[in-house]
Amino acid sequence: MLDLSLSEKTSSLLRASSTGWDMSDAIEQRLNLSQCRFFFDFDHTISKIDVIDDLIEHFAVDQKWRDLEQRWQSGEIGSEECLRGQFRSVRVTQEKLREYLLGIAIDPDFYRIFNLLKKAGVAPLIASDSFDLLIETILKNHDVQGINILANSLRIEGDRLIPSFPYRNQACLRCANCKTSLLCNEDSLKKVLVYIGDGRSDYCASLSAHMVFAKDSLAEYLRNKGKKFIPYETLKDVYKVLKGLSHE
Repeated sequence: MLDLSLSEKTSSLLRASSTGWDMSDAIEQRLNLSQCRFFFDFDHTISKIDVIDDLIEHFAVDQKWRDLEQRWQSGEIGSEECLRGQFRSVRVTQEKLREYLLGIAIDPDFYRIFNLLKKAGVAPLIASDSFDLLIETILKNHDVQGINILANSLRIEGDRLIPSFPYRNQACLRCANCKTSLLCNEDSLKKVLVYIGDGRSDYCASLSAHMVFAKDSLAEYLRNKGKKFIPYETLKDVYKVLKGLSHE
């Protein structure tokens, strides 16, 4: 039997996954966690709710944000324009924001996934259209540390939240954070790209990933696109699949 190097095996896996994988494909190809690069959405994937929507609704002083949300959902505007406009309606002090974030729960099985990947020598990333300050604070509140966060930026000035967008793609007005660029950077070359998400901000990136865990509108989107994916309801489902690929 020909003994292939790890890089040669991974190259073969990438060719096999060009049309997307489901669970049977992963098992057939004997996929190993060490051959993968993992990207997690945050809102309603790691967190139990959509934090941005809930935060804006909680602290908005008017209803202008709802019109912007509808325009974004319909594809009339991109997420950067939507978020900039929505945050103009938000008033919250640093103290009140910290208190609010203490109440945000995360899926408890993210701990298990994070530790499983860490044991396999794999460092997952969070690729989110949310904001670094919010994500970092929530994860710290739940004793999750040492994970790279690729998200939009946020600073507080008085009772105003001021967003900025370091990962936007000037050539595309759809996404505030170009997750596709994050997936396809040099560090991801010769890796099986695994993406876990749930919604509209995950659409573009999911088409560039080799294996996608999807729920809610992301699952419907991929189904309509004819791309294979692995359905999940909570991260417990994701953990069970990844545990099966750990080869412990």
